[in-house]
Amino acid sequence: MPKARPAMDPNSAVNTYRDRSIETAPPVKIVRLLYEGALRYIERARRQDPADPSSDFLFWIRRAEDIVSELRMSLERERAPELCDNLERLYLFVESQLGEAAGERAIEPLEGARKVLATLLEAWSALEVEEVGGEGGPPA
Repeated sequence: MPKARPAMDPNSAVNTYRDRSIETAPPVKIVRLLYEGALRYIERARRQDPADPSSDFLFWIRRAEDIVSELRMSLERERAPELCDNLERLYLFVESQLGEAAGERAIEPLEGARKVLATLLEAWSALEVEEVGGEGGPPA
């Protein structure tokens, strides 16, 4: 008599599919997903009470900072030095705004970071639409 197969965990299947779709995604899509994640974390921080030490305010800011830092560190300068310099300045501004929000435990600096990332997301989303299955893409 054959052994019964264990039931597949639907969450496991979904996670596997999501992981594989990200692993094989074009670079422009990955950058877009990173912007969306950072914006989502900023929004979650904005919903917290920064004065409440038990809130997750700093946690969400740190998550957004991690993404922006990774974007900055992954810039491919040899492909487009001037573009990378401009992106780096924007990323450093966003990081400074997030740091200010964390240091002062204030919501206001998050707005500057959110605006920059939303503008960059819009631009990268337009690039993604224009890209027709081409390899590579612009530097992160």
